[in-house]
Amino acid sequence: MSYTLRGRFESRLAASVLPLLIALVLSPLQREWWPLELVGCMIAVGLVLDLVVYDRFEYQPGWAALPLGVLELILTMALARVLSVDPPLWPALAIFASSWVVAQLLTHAVLPSRRLTYAEESGELGHSGRALAAVGAVVTLATLGAAWSMQPPTYRLARGIHDGPLVLASAQRLIGEPGAVVEGGIVITADDIVVRNVTVRGGDHGIEVDGADAVVLDGVEVEGAKLDGINVRRSSVEIRDCEIRSRSGAYIQGIDISFGFDLAPSLVEGCSVTGGLEGIVVHFARVMVRENRVSETELRAITMTEMSDGSVEKNDIDGAQGVGIFCGDYSRCVVDENAVSNVSADTGSDDRTRQGVAIQSHFWATIELGENTVHSSPQAVGAALGGTIEGK
Repeated sequence: MSYTLRGRFESRLAASVLPLLIALVLSPLQREWWPLELVGCMIAVGLVLDLVVYDRFEYQPGWAALPLGVLELILTMALARVLSVDPPLWPALAIFASSWVVAQLLTHAVLPSRRLTYAEESGELGHSGRALAAVGAVVTLATLGAAWSMQPPTYRLARGIHDGPLVLASAQRLIGEPGAVVEGGIVITADDIVVRNVTVRGGDHGIEVDGADAVVLDGVEVEGAKLDGINVRRSSVEIRDCEIRSRSGAYIQGIDISFGFDLAPSLVEGCSVTGGLEGIVVHFARVMVRENRVSETELRAITMTEMSDGSVEKNDIDGAQGVGIFCGDYSRCVVDENAVSNVSADTGSDDRTRQGVAIQSHFWATIELGENTVHSSPQAVGAALGGTIEGK
């Protein structure tokens, strides 16, 4: 079919009526704006593509709807990320997919059968199309405006040394300029906080997150903390692309996420953790630990214990003492596609479970074992005190 620009606009806005109505119902029920904001992003992306890209097509074959739909999905999610809408992934995909199906049915079946001149008029809807365009434009702009106005404030941390502890007690974005350093730690006690590109030195904990949800730590560096590089309690976090350098000594850990089992799962991804007693440790929480690099730990490199539930995937572990990956105390762990090398025996300990085990299930924990690579370690896989390994 060959569309005019007006026909594209009017057909798209007609197809957007049902998703808008659904979003108007879902947002109050869930007490969240993201369904309405997501639909607003979908409409905005579609209209821009109609104007800039699609209007150049003299003819659009039916099969093109699928790849163009994938393009619109990618751009919609990118715009949502820019506006910090942050919808939950699977519900967002469900809304987009159902909206896409409705649009296809409307433009290929409903409108051509109800308006016999639809194809001849290249998708234009006459007087009703003008009214639809006006309503759609107002709703889209109002939705995106609401999304923008509701964003937390953004603060820039200038280059140089800033005295801590720095307490973040309200929703905000803290973005560090190159060379921005906080000495004495950062404490986060509020939901919806992003800390990006900040270096933290010293403090009992480098970054402490306490009783907070939807916290993102992106590109942070922590060094010289007395206890944990990043300490998370009763919180849900995403920690991405961080760098933690810990000193030697008892009780020093790189990242500790604990006591948030009933909260949304947390994520540790793309981090480099060096030194400390344990690199990444999880207690009674649901956490995905993936694509990290952990080295030179003195007790264990990655630990999931105290009835935790999560996955340890695609991590690179090198030079751990005692145990590389540890799943303990009734936890359930998926361990897959990790590379574990140079795990050494703890010669100062009489504990036979610490004699250089790359992957270990301990005290009634269960490991779902996938394809992992182990090099230069006395024991590749071990189970002790009732621990079990499935798929071994």
